[in-house]
Amino acid sequence: MLIANDVSGDRATLKLGGRFDFHSHRDFRSAYEKILETGALREIVIDFGDVDYLDSSALGMLLLLREKADGSGKNVVLAGLKGTVKQVLDIANFGKLFTIRP
Repeated sequence: MLIANDVSGDRATLKLGGRFDFHSHRDFRSAYEKILETGALREIVIDFGDVDYLDSSALGMLLLLREKADGSGKNVVLAGLKGTVKQVLDIANFGKLFTIRP
């Protein structure tokens, strides 16, 4: 999985690409831990625009990020959802746990 990090104002965006699965957990955790340590940031946007696959371990990673972000006073937003990625997140009711933006 590819991860691009962009910080603008009080928002950090992690743009993901490729497969978001168990093999991505170290890279994903490493990317968001740096953001959680930055006190000025209030929002973490996870951009799924280039993700073509995610599995249940990816859902678990998102839940863990949400828990840690809540503890740091940050909001997690899921964006760029489409196709099967959107379907999986809809079935898992992630719209009730996360803010979702187009």
